[in-house]
Amino acid sequence: MARALDGATIGGHTVVGRVLPVALAGLGVRLERLVRAVEPALIVATGLAPGEPVIRLERVGVNLADFTLPDNRGRTVRDKPLALGGPDGLLATLPLRAILNGLLAAGIPARLSETAGLYLCNATLYRLLSMVRVPCGFIHLPCLPEQVAKGLAKAHLRDDEAGPQPSMALDTMVAAVRLAVAISARRRPPARRGATRGTGRRG
Repeated sequence: MARALDGATIGGHTVVGRVLPVALAGLGVRLERLVRAVEPALIVATGLAPGEPVIRLERVGVNLADFTLPDNRGRTVRDKPLALGGPDGLLATLPLRAILNGLLAAGIPARLSETAGLYLCNATLYRLLSMVRVPCGFIHLPCLPEQVAKGLAKAHLRDDEAGPQPSMALDTMVAAVRLAVAISARRRPPARRGATRGTGRRG
């Protein structure tokens, strides 16, 4: 998603798409460097939500990391605050209701969500909300059809019983994120530099 929209112009803003590693160590520093380099007018972070059938708009980042699987550097974190002494939760500042209504009107299935999980997606959202004063939020995306097909093929080879898994075409997801950026940008004046940033990660 970040690569698909990198360089696009939406609502008078130029999109700066960046992909982050799926690793908790150094996450805050990486985000701070990106924010300083891009000087965004708004931030729309994205991540993968396997099993999710629709576009999911996250309402809150929680000050907690509790991994059910290791990150890509092999680290597993349990019951660890993301920021000692920080707020228990921070609300996303994108116009989520307007985005939801816009997506549904465009025929794109979407819903509001009260939890971004406790993995890297939530950590990214919480860290960003802690450091910026521009509209900021996180959008979870379904798997691609080819990702689901690959998983089903592996299950077939193992003779497992694999139930149906939801997916969504890339073009539909790109259209959804473009619309989310456009709706958010209407409330901001055009920026001189990068307008938004996508983070490709799973969680």
